[in-house]
Amino acid sequence: MKRLLTLFLLTSLLSAFQCGDENTSICPSFVDAKIAELQAKPKQNPAAEITEYIWLGEKVYLVSSDCCDQFNYLYNECGDVICAPSGGITGKGDGQCPDFSTQATDARVVWRDPR
Repeated sequence: MKRLLTLFLLTSLLSAFQCGDENTSICPSFVDAKIAELQAKPKQNPAAEITEYIWLGEKVYLVSSDCCDQFNYLYNECGDVICAPSGGITGKGDGQCPDFSTQATDARVVWRDPR
């Protein structure tokens, strides 16, 4: 019984750290869920898009806002909001990740609303 409990706890602990691993992610597909959410809303102008970056060694996703003066939020692979590096009244986001524009690399648009 102790062995089974130990195995269960170890498995649970290891799975908590797997979100960033593409092959064993326990997080639901954030990008697919966000695309479905955006498609359920009226078409944005400009068109909604999701751009993937590598920032601070992690894969992150920048999602465009639906209108002017709103933040463009940056999400981790699990869909947790990290910060808003752009948008808002100043266009400079929420100030929580001021180095994003200079440190983010490998930009790749993974989805743009075709409507």
